[in-house]
Amino acid sequence: MAQQKVLYIPPQSHTDRVFRPEMFQRFQELFDVTVNPDPEQYTTERVAAEIAGYDALVTGWGSPPMSDEVFENGEKLQIIAHSAGSVKFLVTPEQIEKYLKPRGITIFSANHAIGYNVAEATIGLLIMASRRWPDFILSVRMTDHWRDPHIPGNGQYLLGATVGVVAASKVGREVIRMLQPFYCRILCYDPYLTAEEAEELGVEKVELNDLFKQSDLVTVHLPKIPATQKMIGAEQLGLMKEGALLVNTSRGAVIDQAALYEAAKARRIWVALDVTDPEPMPPEDPMRRLPNVYITPHVSGAGFYGYFKIGETTVQALLDRFAGRPVDGGVPLENWDRLA
Repeated sequence: MAQQKVLYIPPQSHTDRVFRPEMFQRFQELFDVTVNPDPEQYTTERVAAEIAGYDALVTGWGSPPMSDEVFENGEKLQIIAHSAGSVKFLVTPEQIEKYLKPRGITIFSANHAIGYNVAEATIGLLIMASRRWPDFILSVRMTDHWRDPHIPGNGQYLLGATVGVVAASKVGREVIRMLQPFYCRILCYDPYLTAEEAEELGVEKVELNDLFKQSDLVTVHLPKIPATQKMIGAEQLGLMKEGALLVNTSRGAVIDQAALYEAAKARRIWVALDVTDPEPMPPEDPMRRLPNVYITPHVSGAGFYGYFKIGETTVQALLDRFAGRPVDGGVPLENWDRLA
């Protein structure tokens, strides 16, 4: 039986980032793979010129958007497997209606793989920031204090806390799973989360304002779409408990940055950000200087575990699609407008 033909367009630099060598070798043994031989990214025109006869297209970071010609020429195409995160740039809603839905073409995203890393970083930030470890570390390094009396030595940390999770996204759900050993009460705001799903996840579904009012620690996992632009603002921040912590590892634009600065400047709350708006944050931005704000430069997605999971799940997606099985990570095209 002939192997399915796969056009793999990411350059070697991407391959090294998301595939362990043995997994990339297995990928090439399982399928008839044409690998990008050049260090440069494919162009849209090159994809259209070469896609004829292929059953699958594998894309990655830096890959181009698809044109109508890609689908006109790719008459055998069954799946576009994106070995990276967001797929929103790959196709248009018009192409979904004209080509993907009628032909049953699957779009796969490996964003869940990256989500493992983001979830780990989120848990780390929840522990690190609530326990004020940077302050203790800098105090020991930069001063004569052994235990600075100005840094709180006790408090409500992650263990036993009421944790508010804003959005049961893929990352949000991984965070919820990782919170289980910490004996937390977990609140979740997500208008698309059903009561049955909430029970299965072990969370209490609440309204957004109630989440901010009740939580000791809040972690944000919203997609960046028009509906979430500045969803969290002065009203929600003003409801937070004295000394509560807000963590954002999703997108900076989902929080009103001006309102966040004012709330943080008042020293009522603590903030840990891996994302900002704008990004990168300008050197002169006063948020960078606030002692109760910890900022990392959008590094929560990094990590060998999640990156190599990208390669594993991409190969599995191809296997499942060609076997006629449901594709874990297949994008629900009917929810395209809700994708980040």
